Amino acid sequence: MLQRIQTIYLLLAAITSSGLIFVFPLFQITGNEGVWVFAEDQVVTLSMFLGSALLSLISIFKYKNRKSQFILGRLNIILNFFLLGFFVYQSLNVSGETLVSKKGIGMLLPIVSIVFLVLANKAIKKDEDLVKSVDRLR
Repeated sequence: MLQRIQTIYLLLAAITSSGLIFVFPLFQITGNEGVWVFAEDQVVTLSMFLGSALLSLISIFKYKNRKSQFILGRLNIILNFFLLGFFVYQSLNVSGETLVSKKGIGMLLPIVSIVFLVLANKAIKKDEDLVKSVDRLR
């Protein structure tokens, strides 16, 4: 059943992880002229964002097995926390930090993805509890 609310949340998480990374910059290194760094400029960041989007899309089509959908959601949340930690580490160790770099809104995209994934996992858990309660009545 693709018409459940968790599908919308997972789709929004996938769009955030795959589409918005090309729109919002991660940070700006100021020097002679400000250079904005996007996720596509760094292989590790791009692969982690696309891996998160892929996990969200796989989780959407695992709608028949709610337990595996829930586990994939948790793995995706962990991946986004690693990505967020990588951004914090990178923002503290940006080359040329003495020239004062500006942080971009792209560094907050993992937080937005985490919020959507938590909402999706909450809806999946609610569905699982509903199915268990109906099975008790049989």
